[in-house]
Amino acid sequence: MRHLPSRTTRTSRHRVIGALTAGLLCAAGAAVPASAQSPVPAPAPARAADAPAGNGLALTPPMGFNNWNSTHCRAEFDEAMVKGIADIFVEKGLKEAGYEFVNLDDCWAKPQRNADGKLEADPVRFPNGIAAVADYVHSKGLKLGIYTSAGTRTCDSVGLPGALGHEYSDARQFADWGVDYLKYDNCNNQGVDAKERYTTMRDALAATGRPIVYSICEWGQNKPWEWAAGLGNLWRTTGDINDSWSSMLSIMKQNLPLAAAAGPGHWNDPDMLEVGNGGMTDTEYRTHFSMWSVMAAPLLIGSDLRTATPETYRILSNHEVIAVDQDPLGRQGVVLSSDGGRWVVAKEMQDGSRVVALFNETGSAQRISTTAAAAGLPQADAYTVRDLWEHTTRNTAGGLSATVPAHGTVMLRVATDSHWAAYPPAVGLALDGSPLVEAGRTAPLTTTVTDLGRTPAVSVSAALTGPAGWQVRAGSATTAAALPTGRALTTRWRVTAPAGTAPGTYDLTLTAQYRSPSGERVRSSVPFQAHVVVAPPAGGGYLSDLPQLTASNGYGPVEKDTSNGESAAGDGHPLTIGGEVYAKGLGVHASSAVEYYTGGACSTVTARVGVDDEKGAKGSVAFEIWSDGTEVASTGVLTNSMAAQSVSADVSGAQVVRLVVTDGGDGVDSDHADWADLRITC
Repeated sequence: MRHLPSRTTRTSRHRVIGALTAGLLCAAGAAVPASAQSPVPAPAPARAADAPAGNGLALTPPMGFNNWNSTHCRAEFDEAMVKGIADIFVEKGLKEAGYEFVNLDDCWAKPQRNADGKLEADPVRFPNGIAAVADYVHSKGLKLGIYTSAGTRTCDSVGLPGALGHEYSDARQFADWGVDYLKYDNCNNQGVDAKERYTTMRDALAATGRPIVYSICEWGQNKPWEWAAGLGNLWRTTGDINDSWSSMLSIMKQNLPLAAAAGPGHWNDPDMLEVGNGGMTDTEYRTHFSMWSVMAAPLLIGSDLRTATPETYRILSNHEVIAVDQDPLGRQGVVLSSDGGRWVVAKEMQDGSRVVALFNETGSAQRISTTAAAAGLPQADAYTVRDLWEHTTRNTAGGLSATVPAHGTVMLRVATDSHWAAYPPAVGLALDGSPLVEAGRTAPLTTTVTDLGRTPAVSVSAALTGPAGWQVRAGSATTAAALPTGRALTTRWRVTAPAGTAPGTYDLTLTAQYRSPSGERVRSSVPFQAHVVVAPPAGGGYLSDLPQLTASNGYGPVEKDTSNGESAAGDGHPLTIGGEVYAKGLGVHASSAVEYYTGGACSTVTARVGVDDEKGAKGSVAFEIWSDGTEVASTGVLTNSMAAQSVSADVSGAQVVRLVVTDGGDGVDSDHADWADLRITC
């Protein structure tokens, strides 16, 4: 989607989305050799939705590159860039990992058709034409994709020629150029029925006789998962993604319920990858890549690979995670649970194994658990469990559990295997208690090391370490001679941050060492984030004057005492709701969550809330106040036409107060929300 109302300040399209594998498995361990795999139950019969689309293409989700997320229509998008990406695919092993499409997005064409009604490449960007670029890409053993819109013009503000009314001519031209993939957008569609527009291009592509993967990009507006399987190979299920945690998360949540529609040749498309573009942490990017893979989504790289970091390449090149996405059975993962932001998503694989994604939506480390049986595996004495990010294999009696860092994902591939005893037992590492520490004061924490395996863990030891200068002292046993299945080593600790330690986030690490029954040494570590916090002042005050514990926002940062301007810090305006201006408060954009440490010393949060006037008649949001994980106040949906509403919540005894703004249930569209006159009483 090239332009959403919430981005009125931009003329181009707007895209509306620690150690990662903590807890279950240990750092050492060999991969499961193919010869060690015992027969597994045959997969369930294919569903009707699993039948390939009519053109027989994209039997696994397409993998490749699209320039839009990193370049938009800037001048850097040109022939040299496209050829450079093709070179990188080969040089960096991405081609070998499965990536094959190098796709051009909007702005490749001249603003007008020629005298014969034909499209022409922009002579500045592509001086040798599209066919020459296709030839170069093909010479690398790769494929070329192109873009146009199912309307009179494309989505860019310049308005380049769209294909509505020119479908057969344009499709023929794409085929003659050697195009292998078409992304067909939705702008300037003149109100013509979506199914009709996308059917015409389907027929036009088929008439060329060239195999061209067909990507329907109508943003999920007309529920294409209900009708597009007979037309295209993939269809967008949501609005455009952008390079933020909130955007990625929102899109993931919209796409997850649509699993029944996906299958070989026809895929739900939650939009391109943002991995490496800089708006999220590497942990969040691993989650992005993990969840897109478990959802059997197309994997189209959206970062400029010419400047990508080594970690970006490590994420994008993880063959074991890619194998989840590319599994020929073609199942999209299904949600088993999501309580409290602790998600369990399971995907059936062709070999009978299950991939389980343990995803932590919250801002602090969480223990997430399920079982092999819940994931769909048959009853067995034990199972092998492979950590797809740590690349380790363990045995488990059936329990699957990990302490997952904030915004992290652990991916486990679980299988019945008669050779399970050849692997060490899996252990679960966990931290009980809140890692909130006031400088100069001692905080109690409790850790556990639990044997999840069918075999015992022997000579077990636990160690907790913190930053230099911190005191971390054990108050109970840190060793155990042996831990049978299900038994735990529990250790109480006292953690002290030095007086004067600045508020912020600091790393703690829990490390367990043990032996398998065969004597193999195993070491496992889990990172936790401890927050050095400051108690609120006596009497309380404006929350915008107090340090935030955590903050996430749909667009741009959370703004203090101004509205949210969507992009850079400080680009907002005075907080204004219904014509009334407020000097103090927070300006956010849905979906948003801001946490404050209150240390059990406060009683009430009050505010005047609503959609900021800067969005005109647009925007719909809902405000929530949470006290230690329990919702204690909510407003229901508010729109820009409504005056500011008063909200008040009893937060007595809470250690953490969380302020949440959701999109009102209608998607993110100009959802600028103000927590005006926001106060806390302590």
